[in-house]
Amino acid sequence: MRVIGLMSGTSYDAIDAAAAELSLVGDSLVLKPLGMVSEAYDDELRAALAAALPPGSVSMAEVCRLDTRIGQAFAAAAVRADRELCDGRAELVASHGQTVFHWVDEGRVHGTLQLGQPAWIAEATGLPVVADFRPRDIAAGGQGAPLVSLVDLLWLRGRPGTPVALNLGGIANLTAPDGTAFDTGPGCALIDAAASEARWGSPRTESGGGFSGGRLAYDVDGALAARGRVRPVLLDRLLAEPYYALPAPKTTGKELFHVGYLHTALAGVGTLPAEDVIATLTELTARTVADAVRAVEATEVIASGGGTRNPVLMGMLGDQLPGVPVRASDELGLPSDAKEAYAFAVLGFLTAHGLPGTVPASTGARHPSVLGSVTPGRDGLRLPPAAAGKGPVRLALE
Repeated sequence: MRVIGLMSGTSYDAIDAAAAELSLVGDSLVLKPLGMVSEAYDDELRAALAAALPPGSVSMAEVCRLDTRIGQAFAAAAVRADRELCDGRAELVASHGQTVFHWVDEGRVHGTLQLGQPAWIAEATGLPVVADFRPRDIAAGGQGAPLVSLVDLLWLRGRPGTPVALNLGGIANLTAPDGTAFDTGPGCALIDAAASEARWGSPRTESGGGFSGGRLAYDVDGALAARGRVRPVLLDRLLAEPYYALPAPKTTGKELFHVGYLHTALAGVGTLPAEDVIATLTELTARTVADAVRAVEATEVIASGGGTRNPVLMGMLGDQLPGVPVRASDELGLPSDAKEAYAFAVLGFLTAHGLPGTVPASTGARHPSVLGSVTPGRDGLRLPPAAAGKGPVRLALE
């Protein structure tokens, strides 16, 4: 089955559409990557989305507009992926949507909201669409994240030692071989917020730079962090965040780690150069990820996500983990930038075959669940026969 996986993460910089040929062969799920295309949100939509995310507030009218416009943007990405990657022969679309809120209270997840109305995707492509993956796991008592943990476990099964899969997106998450999976804390979320912020700290720095005032969406190539130095007082204040001490499974998001959080952390530490703030935030991500890696006694880190393109972050992470190789998922056959989109293609495929897409040890749910809601395609709902058994035990790349 040819499946298109659609993903836009917590950095909401673009929609990634990855296409895969997927099949069940014995106890293996065989994945043949067909490529990825990426579509950036237009400036107006990205600004509207940014304004709606915590700590901002938004009307129901704006939620409706965002749901429609994000759905249309996802539909355009799916149409392009079908045309360019599948020769117009895709059979299913799996859409993660855009997370706008993850409702966590005292360590328990009560709900989650991903926008991007799947009807627009089904109408534009003519294909059935699996969407709204996370709520079913939450209804079963889970965290609804990280859902890529099932794919990580299938993919890394049989690899020697204790390999862990790490995703460095806006929020960083980790999966260990025993099924332990959790969000470690901010990946790039606070770094991105600082790189684009101009209303606090020093408007100019010793190097003549300063915050970008919205001109940068992130610290390109870690250039700002490279010019700064880590400030221990600010780092200690950030590391005191109670989230890091919570036991797994646990999840977080921009409901906690947003620009307002950064303002609070900076209050009372004095005026700092922009580059120093960003260097300190980069060290925060490296430190909290490394703490999580050490806690599961990992012998190898397989990293993916946008943060892998930040050489300063990757260097700091390597410094924190002497003797533990940190390598990109590309080395194992899954492109780092496309890994999450491929993961949701897999989850959509499992749903279409009536197979569970969760691991209770990873999300804390009471039982595995078949995920998502299905929107019929142009020819109605024609899914393959349900697969026998409990699902694959390994992922093989072709």
